[in-house]
Amino acid sequence: MSRQPEEPIFNRIEEFRIKKGLSRQQLADAVGVHYQTVGYLERGEYNPSLSLALKISEELGTTVGEIFSITPFRKVRNHG
Repeated sequence: MSRQPEEPIFNRIEEFRIKKGLSRQQLADAVGVHYQTVGYLERGEYNPSLSLALKISEELGTTVGEIFSITPFRKVRNHG
């Protein structure tokens, strides 16, 4: 039996991290991962474990559903 490739998990980690004024290093330290892992997550190159997704959402002060999705997020346009 072959393993199916993982479906992509879309995220808004960078958006929420910047809103909170955190660097990648600060978020990484808070959730117990290497800062490069945060970069991989933000670029969609790595899917987080459920535990890590929960830690990230808690640290960013929001829900898992606000940060992670199996469908792409709509781009928010800033007017003005």
